[in-house]
Amino acid sequence: MDELPVVVVGAGPAGLAAAAQAVDRGLPVVVLEAGPSAGTGVREWHHVRLFSRWAELVAPAAEKLLAPTGWRFPDAEAHPTGAEWAESYLQPLADALGDRVRYGARVVGVSRRGWDRLVDQARNTEPLSVRVETARGEERIGARAVVDASGTWSAPGPLGGDGLPALGEGTAADRIAYRVPDLTDPAVRTRYAGRRIALAGSGHSALTALVAFAGLAEQHPGTHVQWLLRRGAIGNAFGGGEADQLPARGALGLRAAEAVRAGSVSVVTGFRTASVDVSDDGRLLLGSFDGRGLDPVDEVVALTGFRPDLGWLAEARLDLDPVLQAPRELAPLIDPNVHSCGTVYPHGARELAQPEPGLYLVGMKSYGRAPTFLALTGYEQTRSVVAAIAGDREAADRVELALPETGVCGGAGLVDAPADAGAAGCCGPAEPVSTGSRPGAGG
Repeated sequence: MDELPVVVVGAGPAGLAAAAQAVDRGLPVVVLEAGPSAGTGVREWHHVRLFSRWAELVAPAAEKLLAPTGWRFPDAEAHPTGAEWAESYLQPLADALGDRVRYGARVVGVSRRGWDRLVDQARNTEPLSVRVETARGEERIGARAVVDASGTWSAPGPLGGDGLPALGEGTAADRIAYRVPDLTDPAVRTRYAGRRIALAGSGHSALTALVAFAGLAEQHPGTHVQWLLRRGAIGNAFGGGEADQLPARGALGLRAAEAVRAGSVSVVTGFRTASVDVSDDGRLLLGSFDGRGLDPVDEVVALTGFRPDLGWLAEARLDLDPVLQAPRELAPLIDPNVHSCGTVYPHGARELAQPEPGLYLVGMKSYGRAPTFLALTGYEQTRSVVAAIAGDREAADRVELALPETGVCGGAGLVDAPADAGAAGCCGPAEPVSTGSRPGAGG
C-alpha cells in the first residue's frame, strides 16, 4: 500500500494544493484532471474577479514548490480575475508538479480493489481503485488514498424553484445560461444588449451579474433585468456592505444595490419558478408555483448555486449530511439554514474523512450545496488531510489557520427572511473597494 500514490481528483486550487502537500511530505501523488489544463473550471469564469487577495490565494506548500522555478509572488494586495489566478498561479504550480498531473483523465468511479461497497472485510486491506477514462481508453489506478477535489462547477443548480428543472426548462435551454455571462465577449454582449432578462439567484454570482447588466444598460438603455428572488424579501441579499471584512465582497453588494436603485433592475420576490413556456412571438414566459407569471423575457440567467457530483462515488461508502450533501461532521459548521452569519471553524481530516478508509472530500465539493467557500479554507483542509494520509495525526489535528469573519452569510436557507435581517452585516468594519466576485468557491 505504501508504494501506491495518493490520487487527487481535480487540478484546481484545492487539488493542486493537496498535491503540493504530498510532494512536501515525500508521498507519491497523481493528479487526475478531466480538462486540458490546470484550473479548467476557474478558466470558465475567467472574467470574474475574486473577493480574496493574492495573499489569500496561494497555498504555503505550493509557494514552497514554486520557489525553485523562479516563480514570483503576485501583488499580495491585488484581487485577481479567474484568468489571472489560473495563468499566474495554478498553471505554474501544475507545471512544477510535472508528470504527476495528468490532463484529459476523467475519473468515472472509485471502489475498493476487487470488492464492491457491500463487503466489510476488504475495506482496510485492499487499496482503493480509481477508474479513469482517457483518450486512449479506460484504466484502473491503485491508490493508498483518494482526495476528491473535483469541485461543483460542472453541476449548476436548475432554474426550478423545487430543485428540479422547471417544466419546459430543457426545451428553452438555448436561452438559459447557468454561469455569469462574460459581457466583455462581443458575441455575449450582443446576446443581452437591449433585451429583457430574467435573473434567478441571490448569491454572489447573481450580484456580479446584476452589476454587469447594469453597466450594459447604461450603454444600451433597452436592457432590463427582472431579478427573481425565491425568498420573500430582499433582506440581506446585498451582504454586509461597508461592514464586510472582505472589502471586495461588501463593495459588490453596494454596487448591486445601486443597480436596483438606478432602475435597470426590478425585483420580484417570492418567485419560485415552476415553468418556462414560449409565447407566440418566441419570447419566454416564466411561471411561479404560486400561479404568478412574468412579463415575457428574451433571456434567462439561472444562478442558483452548484451541487456535488456524487455519481462516480457510488461504490464508495459515504457519510453525508442529508440536506447539504457535505460530510456529516462538517455540515453543522456551514449550514445556511442555521448560520446566516458567523465564522466557519477551521477544519480538516477528522471532519472530511469518509467511512471508506482513505477517501476524503476537500475544497468546494466538501461544502456540498453550501455557499461561501474560501481558498484559505481549502488549503487548510488539504494540509490536514495529507498529514493524516502520511500518518502524522498530530499535524492533522492541529489548526494552522485563523480565518477572517466571513462565514455563511445569507445562504439559500433564508427563504423568507424579513427585509431588515442581517442589515448590520456580519463582519468587522472595512473600507470597500471596487471589484467583482468569484462564483462559488475560492474567494
